[in-house]
Amino acid sequence: MKERIIIRNLFLLCLFLSGSILFGQTTVTGVVKDAGGPLPMVNINVKGTDKHLATDMDGSFTIKDLDSNAILVFSYMGFKTKEVPVAGKTSLEVVMDLEDNTLSEVVIVGYVGQKKNSLSSAITQVNMDNLEKTKTPDVSQSLQGQVAGVFVAASTGAPGDGIKIRIRGEGTLGNNDVLYVVDGVSTRDITFLNPADIKTMTVLKDAAAGAIYGSRAAGGVILITTKSGKQGVSSITADYYSGIYRAANLPNMLNADQYLTQQDQAWHNTAANDGLGISPYERDRSRTDLADTDWLDELFTTGFSQNYQVSISGGTEKMQYLLSGGYYGMNGIIVGDKDTYQRINFRVNVNAEFSDRFKVGTNFQVSEVQQDKLSSSGDAPGIIRHALLRPPVLSVYKSPSDPTYNPKDPYTDLPFYTGPNDGWSKDYEYTSNPIAIVNYTDDKRKTYQNFGNVYGEYSFLEDNSLKFKTSLGADIYFTHNKTFAENYGDPNIGDVNSEFYGQGRQNRPNSLNENRGESMTFTFSNTLNYVKLFNDVHSVNFLLGAESISNTESAIGGARTRYDNTSSNFRYLDYGSVTDIYSSGAASSWSLLSYFASGTYGYNEKYFLTGTIRADASSRFGPNNHWGYFPSFSAGWVVTQEKFMEKTDWISNLKLRASWGQSGNQEIPNDAFQTMVTNSGGTVNIIRYGNPDLKWETTTQTNFGLDLSLFQNKFSFTIDYFDKTTDDILLAITLPAVSVGVIQPTYVNAGSITNKGFEYAASYRGKIGEDFKYNIGGNLATLDNNVNELQAYLPQIIDEKSHTITKAGLPMNSYYGYKFIGIYQNQAEINSYLHSNTNGVKPGDMKFMDVNGDGEINQNDRTIIGNSVPGITYGINFSAEYKNFDLSFLFQGVSDVDRYNDLKQILNYDSRPFNSTTESLDGWHGEGTTNSQPRNTFENNGGGQVSSAFIEDASYLRLKNIELGFKFDAEKFKMQNLRLYISAQNLLTFTNYNGLDPESTALLDQGTYPQSQSFLIGIQAKF
Repeated sequence: MKERIIIRNLFLLCLFLSGSILFGQTTVTGVVKDAGGPLPMVNINVKGTDKHLATDMDGSFTIKDLDSNAILVFSYMGFKTKEVPVAGKTSLEVVMDLEDNTLSEVVIVGYVGQKKNSLSSAITQVNMDNLEKTKTPDVSQSLQGQVAGVFVAASTGAPGDGIKIRIRGEGTLGNNDVLYVVDGVSTRDITFLNPADIKTMTVLKDAAAGAIYGSRAAGGVILITTKSGKQGVSSITADYYSGIYRAANLPNMLNADQYLTQQDQAWHNTAANDGLGISPYERDRSRTDLADTDWLDELFTTGFSQNYQVSISGGTEKMQYLLSGGYYGMNGIIVGDKDTYQRINFRVNVNAEFSDRFKVGTNFQVSEVQQDKLSSSGDAPGIIRHALLRPPVLSVYKSPSDPTYNPKDPYTDLPFYTGPNDGWSKDYEYTSNPIAIVNYTDDKRKTYQNFGNVYGEYSFLEDNSLKFKTSLGADIYFTHNKTFAENYGDPNIGDVNSEFYGQGRQNRPNSLNENRGESMTFTFSNTLNYVKLFNDVHSVNFLLGAESISNTESAIGGARTRYDNTSSNFRYLDYGSVTDIYSSGAASSWSLLSYFASGTYGYNEKYFLTGTIRADASSRFGPNNHWGYFPSFSAGWVVTQEKFMEKTDWISNLKLRASWGQSGNQEIPNDAFQTMVTNSGGTVNIIRYGNPDLKWETTTQTNFGLDLSLFQNKFSFTIDYFDKTTDDILLAITLPAVSVGVIQPTYVNAGSITNKGFEYAASYRGKIGEDFKYNIGGNLATLDNNVNELQAYLPQIIDEKSHTITKAGLPMNSYYGYKFIGIYQNQAEINSYLHSNTNGVKPGDMKFMDVNGDGEINQNDRTIIGNSVPGITYGINFSAEYKNFDLSFLFQGVSDVDRYNDLKQILNYDSRPFNSTTESLDGWHGEGTTNSQPRNTFENNGGGQVSSAFIEDASYLRLKNIELGFKFDAEKFKMQNLRLYISAQNLLTFTNYNGLDPESTALLDQGTYPQSQSFLIGIQAKF
């Protein structure tokens, strides 16, 4: 009996083993990738069955209960279909071969990824190869000229100064800033990011694409994902470059002889002076202390930068990691090392798979930024402006033999200063010494920031089609700003009883201002994503999500004056005077609660429909309009998938797109809807009336687009037309003082602005022979900006500081002033043109259009004289490889835009004795001599009026970057890659603008730190 049981069990075991061999079932895991790394959402079919699944976002997959002899079919649009026999293996690594097609590329479009061919809204994925060659420390600036419809400009060329980005124009009178989403965490600023850490950038341009981000997406959205590790052998990548910088395209200023000649002419052309007498400028030619200073040459020097970047990455099938560290430092082009910028980054990105269905990960960065800040634009204490204005007859330093010489302050200040009580020349304007401003500036700014997220993802179904993802993001930063204003300059007070007797006239008394702040923003998002392909025909991608964002900020500050000891060790609050103490402190918070959903349906990879909806509740709005709703719809038709296109094989892809959507803007002060009061002595005073009906700005956008690829995708072309209107603009309205007194403005919803335009992008890639490969691309966008309406009690907004007007029927911030039409040549012309010469106009003075025809020039004759909104933006890029050499360049330009050149006005038209450019030498000096430049005089010649004479075409074309590289035979050095390169930036600029930099974003150019030319050399290595 016992033997029978043993025999029976042995028989069953053999039967089981034979069945396992003949009809074996197994679990297979693996990863699908191409030459660039893992491929997400690759379709996998078990051949001969209806079993389908798709790879995860990291390219991995798991198939259970699989016949050990099964054949897996991997298909991915843009890649050749591949069949892989399992052959009893439990782990597979599948490498897909690229077809001449990129439509299958997965693009991150907001919480989820979508195949490029399924996109039906205006979305552009940035070419990262082109981006990496720009060698800019700020990620935002590297987008310049890369994407149609994205305007990028540096506010100034100073290290660390801000970058302005506008997507499809200015849509509001308030905050137009772009929303950035970095690894799922939103922010308004990405200056902390290291460009070397970025893997992809995607620009969501229309509302259909951005509506998923609701109330913060009106200005457009830029999605950024950072690099991660890959399965395989660990690698080390290092990149180093250093460069020099210099100012270029500087104006030609008058030298001392030219300056004195011009001032002498101006003196004789002034009625109050004796036309036959000797001017003080002629007499001063005999001075022994007369200088001939080139102030621009004294101010500008050669800047220097260094960049170090090291990353270590690798991983296994279950875990991938990337560690990176970077340093960027720059000394600007101003003497004295007072305009410096340093950034240190450290990043950790880890993805771990605990099971076939559950994975976790983190993307985390720590950064520290330090900046020594100089005044880079504007008037006081504008260093650039004063370097241009200061007369060349004044020296930089006083002579040690000068009785007023002070070794602690050796700089000249007041013109030919001899002592207080008017002991200086009044014949020269009292400009500041720019070198002294630099030397006595001590403005240090620091930011320490933690940014990143942790996430978990779980797949509910075996085919990974239904996934739940939860993510907690944090953006935490601390700021510390410290400014010491040291007293300097000539002591101009002669009263010995004065508190300030013996002190210089600048920063009197000295002072220290110090403040610290912190900001903490937490983003908690949860999404449920269902992606499935049914019967190889019907594809769906559904998303449900909820998100909460909370922010708290606080700041404290203090200031003191009258420091006896001004050395660096005593520049702290405790060492200042106790008589002048200032302290401050404040805190604020806001929160956003959101629910959203999106769905994309595709039929046979031919027709696509997408819809989204987001509901946002913001603490910045009152109870009457707490919630805002932002829907969108889009549709796409891939025409080349139709049967009637089968024989048109020269057309690789043709897709038509249409979309409509709404997005919002909530960027106003916290609690702006509430009434603010003060309590003074028991009396309650209203200082701002609230508005409980305040609600979101809403931007509605319609977009029509076409995507075309020809000749096996060698040539590609995209065109979009958009119509973007912002309604219910958030305006701060000053209520009538006669009704409510003088109080703070109240926020209301009023006004409407429209932006319309076309966007074009084209590229071609080809090869000549086997060794020469090249790519050429370009983009161009047009923009028509128009104010449709403003508030009933505010029909127009006139800004006297920027010389602009905003009103219905005009572009935003149109320049407003007198139209310059020439120079009065003689008295007869004046008498015939002006019925009333109340301004005392003389021959040689500027002539302005009499708009209303009343024979008098006054405020009623002001009119539109220029447009500050760029009408055309464009970029041209080229790259080529020949054997081990590579070459690339990028041209970027702006056209159809004006700028008010205030610097031109004060240099060449002002009636005060500032220095001037050599253009002023051509001033009017008799009938018929010129009809564009007025006479040199100390009288009013019309040069002080806001007029079209100072409106200049600020269009430009600039060679932003050119780079030449050489790849060594890395195997000889036992390396994966070794490349040496040289690069130049801003090498050429073509423009008719006479200011220092046509790229400056200021409406009023008062003298701006220019974009510098740079020359770099670098090396890249991978081990």
